[in-house]
Amino acid sequence: MAKITLTPLAEEDREQFILDNQRAFKFGAMEEFGKRDDHFEEDGEIISRKTIEESIDGGVAYRIREDGRIAGGLVLKIDEKTQHNHLDLLFVSPQAHSKGIGTAAWKEVERIYPETKVWETCTPYFETRNIHFYVNKCGFHIVEFFSSHHPDPNDPEFSEGCGGEENDGGGMFRFKKQMH
Repeated sequence: MAKITLTPLAEEDREQFILDNQRAFKFGAMEEFGKRDDHFEEDGEIISRKTIEESIDGGVAYRIREDGRIAGGLVLKIDEKTQHNHLDLLFVSPQAHSKGIGTAAWKEVERIYPETKVWETCTPYFETRNIHFYVNKCGFHIVEFFSSHHPDPNDPEFSEGCGGEENDGGGMFRFKKQMH
């Protein structure tokens, strides 16, 4: 069995992290919709460079490694005071899908942050692989669906974050995992 570890994102790896993240998100959309996909934020990307950079700058970024080799990445927002933490981004390289890497990486996050009371995350409505992963593999529950009929109150522009109408107005699922 491969050993999955998380290592802090090195500044010199930041650009590759962004490109790898965009490639993984694009792969998911292509898998779901095919080449006619119109669910892109900017420049043919599902997730914009700006969104990823803001996430990295406002959080704690890690590389997911399989036996030392880069297999993906994730970004967390940790609230030391409330311990209500947020998973901003999690991606596994497409060639490493369905090998248990994402699940092992999530278990490592929970091990590293045992004081967390609640984890939250969001994913676009069309990312069925992500929905399956969060609910069936990681133990999250869907607690809300943001759309034009129910906008995210924390996102007044309703264009990024959990409100995420950047993906054609289809909306975003919000997930929560209560710990201890």
